[in-house]
Amino acid sequence: MNTEDKIFVAGIHGMVGSAIQRKLLQLGFDNIVGLGSDEVDLRDPKQVSVFFEKEKPTFVFLAAAKVGGILANDQYKADFLYDNLMIQSNVIAASHRYSVKKLLFLGSSCIYPKLAPQPLKESYLLTGELESTNEPYAIAKITGIKLCEAYRFQYGCNFISVMPTNLYGPNDNYDLKNSHVLPALIKKIHQAKINQGSSVEIWGSGNPLREFLHVDDLTEACVFLMQHYNDVEFINIGSGREINIRDLAKLIAEVVGYEGAFKFDPSKPDGTPRKLLDSSKINALGWLPKIGLKEGIQQVYQDFLKKN
Repeated sequence: MNTEDKIFVAGIHGMVGSAIQRKLLQLGFDNIVGLGSDEVDLRDPKQVSVFFEKEKPTFVFLAAAKVGGILANDQYKADFLYDNLMIQSNVIAASHRYSVKKLLFLGSSCIYPKLAPQPLKESYLLTGELESTNEPYAIAKITGIKLCEAYRFQYGCNFISVMPTNLYGPNDNYDLKNSHVLPALIKKIHQAKINQGSSVEIWGSGNPLREFLHVDDLTEACVFLMQHYNDVEFINIGSGREINIRDLAKLIAEVVGYEGAFKFDPSKPDGTPRKLLDSSKINALGWLPKIGLKEGIQQVYQDFLKKN
C-alpha cells in the first residue's frame, strides 16, 4: 500500500475497524473510506455495488461482521449466519468486480473444531465438529475463508484471510446480552464495585482457557500482512498466552479494585474448553504482540470509565 491509495475499511465504526483506521492514520494513510451500517447496508448487494462503483477502493480491510458473545451466538443463530454470509460475500464479490488490488478478510478462532489439538494450527480447519453455541458464526467465517481462496483460484485475486484470537480494546461492546467474555466481565465487576455487591455471577465453571489479544496488536499484524503477505493459506494471529476465566475475573477485579467474591454457574455453557492459536507462522514472518494482558485491561478499563 502507498499512502495515497484509497483504502476501504469495512466495519470502520466497530472495535476492529476503528483500530485499523487509527493505525493507518498513524502510518500516514489518510485516503480512508468507511461508512456505518446506516449509510451502506453491506448485506445488500446493490448498495455494496453502488458504493464500490463510486469509491473504487484499491485496498479493502473486511472487518465488518455481526458479532457477539456466547449468549448472542446461541440465541440469534439465523441472524449470525445470514448477516455474516451476506456481508462478506457482497464485499468480496464487489472487490473482484471492481478490481481491488488486495483484500484482507478477518475471520475468527471459532472456525476450529471444538476438540482440536492445542495449540490450533491452520491445518486443523474442517477436521472435526464445531462448538455448537457459535456454529453458525463459525460456518460463516469458514465460508469467507473459502470464498477468498476460490476467488484467488478462479480469478487470481490477491485476497488473504486472518484468524484472530479473542480480541479486546477501545470501542469494545459492553452490552451484557451481546458482548464477549472480557468486556462483559469488566462491566459486571465494575457494576458490582459501584453497587457494593458482595459477589459477581459468572456463566460456566470458570475453567475454560482463553487467549486474548489487544486490538492494537491485531491491527499492527493486519497492516503488516497487507504489506508483506500474499499466500493462499489463511494465517492465525494470537498472543500465545492463555488464562482461564476464573483467573481472568480475578485479574479484572484487581484492575477495577473490586474485592468481592465470584459465583460461577456451571449450569450455563462453558463453550470450547480451550482455544489457543498456534501463531508460529506469523511470528516467523516477524510480527510479535506487544501489549500484555494486565496492561491492556488497564487501558480498556480507563476507556470504559470515560464512556460509562
